[in-house]
Amino acid sequence: MKAILFDTPGAPDVLQYGDAPDPTPGPDELLVRVRATAVNRADLLQRRGVYAPPPGASPILGLELAGEVVTPTGQWRAGDRVMAVVTGGGYAELAVVPAGMAMRIPENLSFEEAAAIPEAFLTAFLNMFTLSALQAGETVLIHAGASGVGTAAIQLARVAGARVFATAGSAEKLALCRELGAELVINYREESFAMRVLEATGGRGVDLILDFVGAPYWQQNTAALALDGRLQLIGFLGGSTGQIDLGPIMTKRLRVTGATLRRTPLSQKIALTADFVAFAHDRLARGELRPIIDTIYPLRNAAEAHRVMEANRNAGKLVLRVDTGAA
Repeated sequence: MKAILFDTPGAPDVLQYGDAPDPTPGPDELLVRVRATAVNRADLLQRRGVYAPPPGASPILGLELAGEVVTPTGQWRAGDRVMAVVTGGGYAELAVVPAGMAMRIPENLSFEEAAAIPEAFLTAFLNMFTLSALQAGETVLIHAGASGVGTAAIQLARVAGARVFATAGSAEKLALCRELGAELVINYREESFAMRVLEATGGRGVDLILDFVGAPYWQQNTAALALDGRLQLIGFLGGSTGQIDLGPIMTKRLRVTGATLRRTPLSQKIALTADFVAFAHDRLARGELRPIIDTIYPLRNAAEAHRVMEANRNAGKLVLRVDTGAA
């Protein structure tokens, strides 16, 4: 099969379009002909050599995919259109998917649209609902609101009945956040998000913050949280170390949690997938939830997609179309 490969960690130019052995599915696994995949921050880290795949995972990049079942098992039949989170292997013509992780693609969505769903929406669902128990009527602040996970989180929180605030770094990205349902949008480059949040909530703060940035946001995050608030860490784009004041955790009774979807045990990911499908499948089919795509590239142009993400130029997902059998 064709796949995106690299021998030595480094810049995007190390990515090459070449030949790799076809994967072999094990028990309770599907072999899927990949029609589209998408780029995630973890792919960039793995390419740089600072984020190794979990034991047993494919060394090929790619944490999500959409395609057609080739070798079925269980409820699945050959030709079924599926999308899924995987621990690796998405940047290829063929990939193996645990049967319990496969989700049926709604008929109204293309493969490219479907490929933009699994990682972003499952990550947002895991962190906001499974781990942080976001409830209708609560207020959530979503950092990096125009990212793949951010755009998914805004929509999920909105349909769940939460009040949504979001940060982003440009007028275009702020407009997208507002379009998706954010009531308050804040340009983190120009103003204090903590101050804006406290003004908008009458000094109370928000119940939940979904944070991709890490250490540089600690002080403002804890200031912006309400009593009994939750800080959910899902990334460290700004770094993971620094001097922090632990006082607000005690005085406000705050809860700080972190999670990575990729290293979540398979049994928990299967349960998460089932919960997400029950919540979101019909909403996706009706268009109440939708994947946000910035650009679609041919798989062979994965390096360019990586450059765009590294420069933080995308609003929404960067999708890679897999033209099976292309020269």
